[in-house]
Amino acid sequence: MVRELRSDHAGETGAVYIYQGISAVARWRKDAELLAFAHAHGDTEAEHLKLVEEWLPPALRSRLLQPWRMAGWLTGVLPALFGRRAVYGTIAAVETFVDVHYQQQIDHLQVHGGPEGLLPLLLRCQADEQHHRDEAADLAGPDTPWLLRLWCVVVGSGSAAAVVLARRI
Repeated sequence: MVRELRSDHAGETGAVYIYQGISAVARWRKDAELLAFAHAHGDTEAEHLKLVEEWLPPALRSRLLQPWRMAGWLTGVLPALFGRRAVYGTIAAVETFVDVHYQQQIDHLQVHGGPEGLLPLLLRCQADEQHHRDEAADLAGPDTPWLLRLWCVVVGSGSAAAVVLARRI
């Protein structure tokens, strides 16, 4: 589970920076709605990061935290430059990936067991991420432009590659 927790830590680090990137653009554009969205979601991700850090000692965390921070920040800034809908679509894509990632870990723990308290933590984080996904998807609307769909595929692929790397480094 150390490798999985390392990937969770890297992911939650990236998530915190996604919302920092969104917040930077929202402040620049004076977009109060987007700023409120970023702050609310960012606070939840910061809480998740703190909870994962309680489980994973610093020596076992990913050594690639700076790239995860940069990638997260860019994943927030770039869509924010294109507007709210791009942000909401991006968040829905990221959280869809995260939901599946957490579910794989939950399934493993339910079959094989694990440390006391880890399963409830993952279930709690997953529920928050599902809420973020659903809220963002509702805000994005039903008809996603092709360029945003392509961006979301890139974001999902990047998330999958990041998990593979974070498990190892």
